[in-house]
Amino acid sequence: MALRTENRLLRDQAVCALICSSSGITAREIAKELNMDRRSVNRILYGSPLMQELCYQDARNRWHGLIRQTRPHAGLREISGYYALVRDFLVLSEDEWMEALSEGCRNIGRNLNDTRGLLHSFRDCRTQMLQLFEDLRMMKGRSVLDWEIAFELKLKRGRYVRIYADVLVMTESHVFSLEFKMKDAIEPEEVEQAAKYCPYLEILFGPSCDVIPVLVLTKSSDLYEFTQIGATDMLLPVCSGDMLFNVFDEYLGFLDE
Repeated sequence: MALRTENRLLRDQAVCALICSSSGITAREIAKELNMDRRSVNRILYGSPLMQELCYQDARNRWHGLIRQTRPHAGLREISGYYALVRDFLVLSEDEWMEALSEGCRNIGRNLNDTRGLLHSFRDCRTQMLQLFEDLRMMKGRSVLDWEIAFELKLKRGRYVRIYADVLVMTESHVFSLEFKMKDAIEPEEVEQAAKYCPYLEILFGPSCDVIPVLVLTKSSDLYEFTQIGATDMLLPVCSGDMLFNVFDEYLGFLDE
């Protein structure tokens, strides 16, 4: 039963990835491209939760992804508090950025109740990202300005359950999911929180991008290590803000160039 469920999920993901990487595709074309029978394709298109979350059908019976799996990722703006190319993010003042983020959060239904220091945490994230891109521009050059960045990406579109990823940075080949905590110590439940977005993001961005979850502790310094995710044998990078560039180098390898 578990294997059957896994195979069904893989088929659902394959159909979703094909739709989201196209500019509009019919069920017949999907079946031909994936070597599947038409009935199985229709069962996925009209019955899979992934289709309801990430895809839609137009009046010509062509299927489209809400998020395009090509760069830049059209559609991310509509489910993010703030989305832009890195070059556009860097030129905004803090007030301009906060105004844009606040408006975007309201548009996606993000509660901006500040009783737990939410707005302060937003500003802290921005400060860390400014430092990151200052470091990266020195090490990798101006190519990082063409990367994409999203704050408060809405991952669950359910009526009552809503989850928001702190910051995503999208390069040519990787998506870095950065979970920020204003702390100086690693806590296992926060490691698991940083990792839990991965399965959804892997579907959202498709097989051509590697999703890298990262826990960033902004009250620490000179921290960069890998820690175990729960009871699994998988490891997750944990770092302080001043060492975040090391995570990008770990997977992109620009310091070796």
